Amino acid sequence: MLNVFTGQITTGSLQLGPPTPPQQPTTGPGGSNYSHAEVIVHKYGVGALQYWLFEPIGPKPATAPLIVFNHGMWAAFPFWYQTWINHIVRRGNIVVYPKYQNTIVRGANHYYLNAITAVKNAITELEQGDHVKPELDHFAIVGHSCGGGITLDMAVMAASEGLPIPKAIMPVQAGYQQTNISLIPSSTLMLVIFGEDDPLAELWREKEIFYGTDKIPLENKDFITQVSDRYGRPDLIADHSAPLTPTIPLAGFGKVDAMDYYSTWKLFDALTDYAFYGINREYCFGNTSEQRFMGFWSDGTPVKELKVTDSP
Repeated sequence: MLNVFTGQITTGSLQLGPPTPPQQPTTGPGGSNYSHAEVIVHKYGVGALQYWLFEPIGPKPATAPLIVFNHGMWAAFPFWYQTWINHIVRRGNIVVYPKYQNTIVRGANHYYLNAITAVKNAITELEQGDHVKPELDHFAIVGHSCGGGITLDMAVMAASEGLPIPKAIMPVQAGYQQTNISLIPSSTLMLVIFGEDDPLAELWREKEIFYGTDKIPLENKDFITQVSDRYGRPDLIADHSAPLTPTIPLAGFGKVDAMDYYSTWKLFDALTDYAFYGINREYCFGNTSEQRFMGFWSDGTPVKELKVTDSP
């Protein structure tokens, strides 16, 4: 009987079976070099105006930048993004998670207004009591799906609604927005994220967002396409659930992998680092190798890179 060896040789080790995806890097944007060991959470408000506050502790800073995280439809509870939220907070940020909806569809035209009200209430709460105080000059917004549209609406309405003007926004696989996004100021940094195998977010809409924010100069925004890679196991799929990071993995509804570490997490980390502190621009803008890089499969094969453009 002929025995055929099907393992794969990697430098200094023997790997059996298909290659595995890259793990979280230890340093840099998307990395695990956290400045805080723990996250503390509080819930406030009721109904569609409910919100959660996540603050870094271990150690507890006196102040921290303020990040708004706008969830996708049907994901009204932080569970669906908890690992990503923990990552942002442990890097030294406060996260506000507005619920903004009581039902799936009814009242959709009020979603962005509910989210804005919740964030205003969150700022009032943070500025009193035993909280980490928000650095309102370090304010950014990220949102997925429906929350991507709300992220744009919130940026449009910030000045008129008494919110801080966001230094940076990142709509991910964004849904419909209701305001005139050409009003987003030129000072805002922006990344628009699209997944090539996303059956829900439409490419034409994502392009419309990129071109519609016409006050933002091209050097301060990029259109980024996530690319699926089925080379190893488990595979890396750029679909609508890719940004979901539940603490308990649910089949078909998100998992924590390189699509997070090297894509959404890395890009948003770098975007806020550059917006707040003037560092790590090469990881978020300019179609650089650092921006496109997605890590290596366990046999050393590069994961398919992100596609970056200023003319989608």
